[in-house]
Amino acid sequence: MYNILICDDEADIVSALKIYLSVEGYNVYTAQNGAEALSVIRENDIHLLLLDIMMPVKNGLDTIHELRRSSNIPVIIITAKSEDADKILGLDLGADDYITKPFNPMEVRARVRSQLRRYMQFGAGRDAGSDYILTVGGISLDERSHTVTLDGEPVSLTPTQYEILRFFMRNTDKILTPADIYRAVWNEEPLGSENTVAVHIRHLREKLEINPSYPRYLRVVWGHGYMMPKKD
Repeated sequence: MYNILICDDEADIVSALKIYLSVEGYNVYTAQNGAEALSVIRENDIHLLLLDIMMPVKNGLDTIHELRRSSNIPVIIITAKSEDADKILGLDLGADDYITKPFNPMEVRARVRSQLRRYMQFGAGRDAGSDYILTVGGISLDERSHTVTLDGEPVSLTPTQYEILRFFMRNTDKILTPADIYRAVWNEEPLGSENTVAVHIRHLREKLEINPSYPRYLRVVWGHGYMMPKKD
């Protein structure tokens, strides 16, 4: 059974989300602010965090920043449709996805399932057979151990970053649109997904490129999308 933490200071929102997720069989914890959420995560084996941005004591953005120092559990931001800047900033700090108020129960369940599946696969160390090591330039990705190295040095990636990189490395020399990437990694249709993909790719560049402003591995094809050349 997966343990999900809902962190929001609005009781009605917490109650609604708890109903949606409990029906799916998840064990649900709750918190009213970021400080409480971090305490719950320290004391319990939490697999996913649903996190509001605007809260007292410790807001969602500060919570993500502190959480990412020690944990890669998936974080889905809870925002209003008008809070585009908060969505981007949350993704920039390390959140994996977002849902907007008012909630569509089916969307909430689908996004939670998608993030949990990716997170558990990332840590499961599945044997992918003999062809499990992908290499592009100095990047090596081991699909068996779910590890990545750059010029022999380990690179720490979130599950979402890992899946995006793997998609690129399995599709070298191909132009991949943001929609292509979103479908492959999130397993759902892309609706306004360009900013989400762009933020995750920016994080990947910061970890993989010597100069992220002049990327060697994850290049922009203006007007079309991105491409990872097989050879520089």
